[in-house]
Amino acid sequence: MKKISIVGAGRVGETTAQILAEEELCREVALYDVRDDVPEGVALDIYQTAPFFEFDCRVSGSNDPQILADSDLVVVTAGFPRKPGMSRSDVLAANVKIIDEVTDHIVRYASDAIVLVVSNPVDTLTYRIAQRTGWPRERVFGQAGVLDASRMAAFIAQETGFSSLDITTLVLGGHGDTMVPMPRYCTINGVPITHFIAPERLEAIIERTRKGGAEILALRKNSSAYDAPAASVAAMIDAISNNRRRLMPTVALLDGEYGERDVAMGVPCILDESGLAAVVELDLDARERADFDRSVAAVREDIARLAELG
Repeated sequence: MKKISIVGAGRVGETTAQILAEEELCREVALYDVRDDVPEGVALDIYQTAPFFEFDCRVSGSNDPQILADSDLVVVTAGFPRKPGMSRSDVLAANVKIIDEVTDHIVRYASDAIVLVVSNPVDTLTYRIAQRTGWPRERVFGQAGVLDASRMAAFIAQETGFSSLDITTLVLGGHGDTMVPMPRYCTINGVPITHFIAPERLEAIIERTRKGGAEILALRKNSSAYDAPAASVAAMIDAISNNRRRLMPTVALLDGEYGERDVAMGVPCILDESGLAAVVELDLDARERADFDRSVAAVREDIARLAELG
């Protein structure tokens, strides 16, 4: 990729820009934010790390949305963050207005770009951007499951003492308390995790995964998580930029898969240079199906609220 733009120069946006620049996943990283001078300051700070991390990716920032022009991919991180005690759905009313304005800027200045949504509630806002742009799901999708799966892998590594490099996990559903961790598809170097973790401890890990973001928010008090979310975004962009055809849990617009339509949900997807190349449909057992259906219902409630919000 030649240019990746990030909307929102907050902590997630800034950390994402730093990783993209260090990994040289594009030739230029552009930051757009409405706060006076903030994106320019963030960009300059990142660019001054180039001699240490030995990259020559250009980094720029602006309050002018025209900076999005000619982007190959736009990462949307803008919006109000959660505060302790708030759910992701609680910020919907405030963030939908921001996202609508951002979407219009993307359509105007980056009409050929792929859009990767990070702003919360990510499932609902991915749906909103797809509806407002009218673009196909290959070009509008969200980050959630990659982050949730990494959290679950970290918890399993803490529990077992095994290297996180050998742990594979999968999380489906909405990015919230109704997410669906899938222990049946989780392994340690190919061995099912049930071989190493007792059922009651596994249930505790599943519940902790569901509340992984809230746990960090409660501990930090003045900030949501941003390191792991940024790393998750960078991993998805790496799959796209390098045409790796990686199988990664992604918020996708469903079109009959899992028996659902007209909703955005976290499901396994193949990511390549085209963006979201395909949705992979898994056979769910009775419990997994019930959990997935509850998650769909929660996201549909938020989608229904969009009509009320205008």
